Amino acid sequence: MKALLSVLAVISSLWAGDVVSYKQMSLELATVIAQEAVKTCRERGYQVSAVVVDRSGNLQVALRDVYASRFTTEIAQRKANTVILSGTDSGVFRKNREDIRQELNHIGGIIVMEGGLPVISGGTLLGAIGVSGAPGGDKDASCAEAALKTVEDRLVFASDE
Repeated sequence: MKALLSVLAVISSLWAGDVVSYKQMSLELATVIAQEAVKTCRERGYQVSAVVVDRSGNLQVALRDVYASRFTTEIAQRKANTVILSGTDSGVFRKNREDIRQELNHIGGIIVMEGGLPVISGGTLLGAIGVSGAPGGDKDASCAEAALKTVEDRLVFASDE
């Protein structure tokens, strides 16, 4: 019996990594982030779209303000996806990879422009927000940053769970 238990313990340890778990942003949190980004940009006089994707680049929330061009939604999502690809702020990635930026822009689903920021909790990448429509990626990024600031406490407390 002892030998059988030892064999089972060895076998189960071999399969222990077959199932993994990870943190996922709730729909409610993703919605608040997108709403705050659009609201902040609107208050600054810009009509934008804000898109939040999960850690795999799957769309969670997409909001387009009333007068924002329909193209801003796609651009915002592509900015968020660039964050997922690079693991960093899309503006930082743009500066770091200026040498191949044109080539990267031919990859479906990403665009190397400012305006995408990571959503991080306890050092874990939960997803990203992308904003598009303000007159300049720096302004898009500023609205995204302001939105993340409004949920900063929620992200910190979520990391303790």
